[in-house]
Amino acid sequence: MPYATITEALNSGQTLVFGHRGALAQAPMNTLAAFDCALQQGADGIELDVQLSKDGHLVVIHDTTVDATTDGRGHVAELTLAELKQLDAGAWFSADYKGERIPTLDDVFDAFGDKLLINVEIKSSPAWGYRADKVLAECVRRHGMSERLIVSSFDPALMGGLRQMMPTAMLGFLYQPDMPASHYLPLKRLWHQARHPRQDMVDQGYMNWARAQRYFVNVWTVNDGARALELSRLGVNAIITDEPAAIIGALEKC
Repeated sequence: MPYATITEALNSGQTLVFGHRGALAQAPMNTLAAFDCALQQGADGIELDVQLSKDGHLVVIHDTTVDATTDGRGHVAELTLAELKQLDAGAWFSADYKGERIPTLDDVFDAFGDKLLINVEIKSSPAWGYRADKVLAECVRRHGMSERLIVSSFDPALMGGLRQMMPTAMLGFLYQPDMPASHYLPLKRLWHQARHPRQDMVDQGYMNWARAQRYFVNVWTVNDGARALELSRLGVNAIITDEPAAIIGALEKC
């Protein structure tokens, strides 16, 4: 990994490329195989989703249920880690990935923490409350990852809890055009270093505003090379994509 910290990377002047849930166009999303695929394609980092299992472990999966991406059924929050680990998280994508398992965040940090920058998107759930903040903060400290990751969320209230538990960590606010204005109000009292807008929200005016506010700008989800090149020229700090190799190739023209 060429950058020691996420701050160094985002300040480098280069447009970073993060694999969205790994390289999900080529491998089953949010698995170690997908993250390794992103690494092999030359990505600077990976973006992933975490939720709490029934017994309080952070597992890497996007949906609130396991139905779409495993051979099981049920809500993630109602299954123990042992039950989740029994599920096949790869065969739905391709027979080549049969037997791939749902990883924990510990698994990902162990395998890729010294190789890739990591954007952890923490999912909002009223059932978690303070507990999710604490579990994530402890996991990050245990692996010494506080300077090599961004924690992002669509939920400003959850981000507030994360700021208390992780006072120096980089936080990124995820958002999209259809969010009501009231959703942004808690951000006025919350120190966060990055904005993560949907890519179609970003133009020169947006970048001028973000720079004036001193925000890093990391956009999602960009799979078109021409748009990636345009965003790079506008000065975005990072692009999150399903296809790291294709976007890296496009950015080499910049």
